[in-house]
Amino acid sequence: MIVLYTFIDEQKHQYLLHKYSKICTEEFNAKILKYRRWQDAQLSLLGRVLLQYGLENHFDIKDYEIDRTTNYKPFLKNQDLHFNISHAGNIVVCGISKFSIGIDIEYIDPKISYNDFKSQITINEFNKMHFSGDKARSFFTYWTEKEAVIKAHGKGLLIPLQSFEVFQGQTLIDKEKFYLKEIFIHQEYQCCIASNNDIRKQNIQLEQINLNLL
Repeated sequence: MIVLYTFIDEQKHQYLLHKYSKICTEEFNAKILKYRRWQDAQLSLLGRVLLQYGLENHFDIKDYEIDRTTNYKPFLKNQDLHFNISHAGNIVVCGISKFSIGIDIEYIDPKISYNDFKSQITINEFNKMHFSGDKARSFFTYWTEKEAVIKAHGKGLLIPLQSFEVFQGQTLIDKEKFYLKEIFIHQEYQCCIASNNDIRKQNIQLEQINLNLL
């Protein structure tokens, strides 16, 4: 499994739009152009750029097609590979694996309080945050774990966050077990990857992609 990441760069924006628009569908390009902020447009585009880079350089795949499941989870058609993309703040991450995965990254915003999400947090999870020495990181650890599992499962918002708990790096949804692993990318961010394959002791290749080399 590989996890690629990069930081957005305003000076590279027009160059990236011009060079990589051809790797996206017309629908996706139209979506990018609708963003009001260059940051949002570049974050979305770079997710696809990282995917292309990873497939070409790590799996020798140059021709591929992206489709979506009935629950709108993107996947690679006719390939025995899975991917998932997430972005927050100034970072984009893309995970590529031989088994189904979900990845989530969040900027650790100290202004966000776990109390505002009490209705989406179980009692055990709330107590863990409440008595934590770093409440902000504890909350975003909870959030990235839940989001990664939901993305790995593939049903999205149909799964309420408070309907399952993560304990010792694993959880159950509809009797299916999912495993989680924290990935350190930057001290201001929290990142987690989840899968129904036990990834807790697996080696995950982490690679930062320099935009100057794209």
